[in-house]
Amino acid sequence: MIKTEAEWRWANEQDERKELVRKASKRCNERYGEALGRMANTLKVKIKRLHADAVIPQYAREGDAGFDLVAVEDVIIEPGETALVKTGLAFELPHGYEMQVRPRSGVTLKTKLRVQLGTVDAGYRGEVGVIVDNTAVKGSSFSNDYVIRYEHLDGTNSKVPKHTREDKFHGEYIEYDKVPRMTYLIRKGDRIAQAVIKPVEQATFIEVDTLSETDRGEGGFGSSGVKHPEYFAVPVGKERI
Repeated sequence: MIKTEAEWRWANEQDERKELVRKASKRCNERYGEALGRMANTLKVKIKRLHADAVIPQYAREGDAGFDLVAVEDVIIEPGETALVKTGLAFELPHGYEMQVRPRSGVTLKTKLRVQLGTVDAGYRGEVGVIVDNTAVKGSSFSNDYVIRYEHLDGTNSKVPKHTREDKFHGEYIEYDKVPRMTYLIRKGDRIAQAVIKPVEQATFIEVDTLSETDRGEGGFGSSGVKHPEYFAVPVGKERI
């Protein structure tokens, strides 16, 4: 049977479609295999939710080193004070790993809040919290150093509700609707810090009478100077101390 030109075109189109389907299927299988491989090589970390509103962490992007830790309740931090921000989560890290709690760059750059570095050991089973300092300087007790709004991590603010606080000048508790300037309200659901899970090694400590000698020796605390020799034609290191 002799095929017409239209039939030949139709047959060629079918062959091309089959080839496209075959290539697409091959790519899907390859990606599926890569995904399975990543899952097989992914570190498994068990997490216990201690609060109904606790947020299970996840990485924002593939390849990210850190994941966010989210506040599970509102926390108020006045200038010069330190507070513990709870996450409502407990972790079971595999033996030989630690979880490092680190600051988020946006919080550090845009606010007066400073997250303290923390270490969660593999054997710890309690709630993970984030220690936060408010480095703003507290003003005087005069009214112009008190404001009616809380500062937020995202640069916004909210009105301070009436609350009872100690009046240190009069030695009694009274009702206020103001707080010291630069008082932060960390709100439930705020991403306050980030965490990174890393392998750790334990050392064996050996007491000796002498240590090996090096060019640096006991030089420390700025002994290498602060100016780079490439930009300043002056001596650096111990000559500048």
